[in-house]
Amino acid sequence: MVDREENPLIGHSARTLSEEDRQKLQKQDSRLVSSFQAQQLEKNAKKHWDLFYKRNETRFFKDRHWTTREFFELVGSTDERRTLLEVGCGVGNLIYPLIEEGMNFFVYACDLSPRAVDFVKSNANYDEAKMKAFQCDITTEDIFSDIPPGSVDIVTLIFVLSAIHPDKFLVTLKNIISILKPGGLLLLRDYGLFDMAQLRFKAGNKIADNFYVRQDGTRSYFFSEEFLEELLILAGYEVVENAYVQRKTINIKEDIDADRVFIQGKYRKPV
Repeated sequence: MVDREENPLIGHSARTLSEEDRQKLQKQDSRLVSSFQAQQLEKNAKKHWDLFYKRNETRFFKDRHWTTREFFELVGSTDERRTLLEVGCGVGNLIYPLIEEGMNFFVYACDLSPRAVDFVKSNANYDEAKMKAFQCDITTEDIFSDIPPGSVDIVTLIFVLSAIHPDKFLVTLKNIISILKPGGLLLLRDYGLFDMAQLRFKAGNKIADNFYVRQDGTRSYFFSEEFLEELLILAGYEVVENAYVQRKTINIKEDIDADRVFIQGKYRKPV
């Protein structure tokens, strides 16, 4: 078995794997998603996310009040109106808490799922004077029809890049840097290598290295620090911060005691 903690192509992890964890990863390799299935998942990515929001509506994700604690750039002065783009806005769990806290942004919010965008627009706090929500595929140039290049101060990418095929990571990051102002920031949080969720996948769910499909057809990639940093540098960003974030999930009622590993960073468009 390949020692993933020593393999430089994958990068070091935030946690040391137990023998049980190693066996879980080895079992995942025993049956991979076929190339035909992988192609169909990519072809139907928009459909799978739209069905996700059809089933869950606005109930699945909790409001992300933690973002201003982790990213002080989202606080700022209420006298200075800035422009924010949330990529993968879902039903508005990031942007509406910011607005409720009085943050002075004009907000662009986009998502691959048209249904998610409809939920954003149906929120009682949706105000076209303060925001614009629209459907787009960030891996294409759709974004430029709604946002002028070089016009955005901050872009948030929260648990979004992992849902995109790895072959499209670089073009996605290049599309984002194109709409940032010089000196503008990309704020990112996503799944880190060997997060609890990665170890829970069974044989038949693995598409490629660190890339998996869930039962509902949505997908998830798990990033190492090195790989993510290399991607951002290749896309033209200056790396301000790029590090693992470890959390413990404890639910006594459901007997859950799990190690969460996320990766979080701030990346600047050069002036």
